[in-house]
Amino acid sequence: MDLRKIKKLIDLLEESNLAEIEIKEGEESVRLARAPKGGYPAAAPVQAVYAPPPERPAAPMPMHSPTEAATGGSAKAVGSDLPDGHVVRAPMVGTFYTSPAPDKPAFVSVGQTVKAGDTLAIIEAMKMFNPIEADVSGTVLKILAESGQPIEFDQPLFVIG
Repeated sequence: MDLRKIKKLIDLLEESNLAEIEIKEGEESVRLARAPKGGYPAAAPVQAVYAPPPERPAAPMPMHSPTEAATGGSAKAVGSDLPDGHVVRAPMVGTFYTSPAPDKPAFVSVGQTVKAGDTLAIIEAMKMFNPIEADVSGTVLKILAESGQPIEFDQPLFVIG
């Protein structure tokens, strides 16, 4: 993708009230996102990420059933000691944080009611802080990751009932 096109996208993002833009052209993609307001000292106001075409996996990836794919999976599939509910999973590899800064309160706690779109936590990846938002409304039944710990892609983070 041409650097001039990326610059135009950055200008478009700065002039609008959009939080994020993702453009795909063939196998190339660019994602631009504003850093959330809340005091992240290492976050830049806008990021541009180039994702090279993915390599072919050496082994086949496990597939979810159509029901799991539509609902995001159930807590019972993760472990038998978890309550029933919707599992919010990590969209990327990084470091998991439950609060915007060490001296600030956590975004959510167990028992708290959340609405779809509410920030549950943040993941730091490549010095960028990415908000993890609730994709369903409900009550936070369990927080499955510890603040400050590394997490893997698709790792269960929250159970919302």
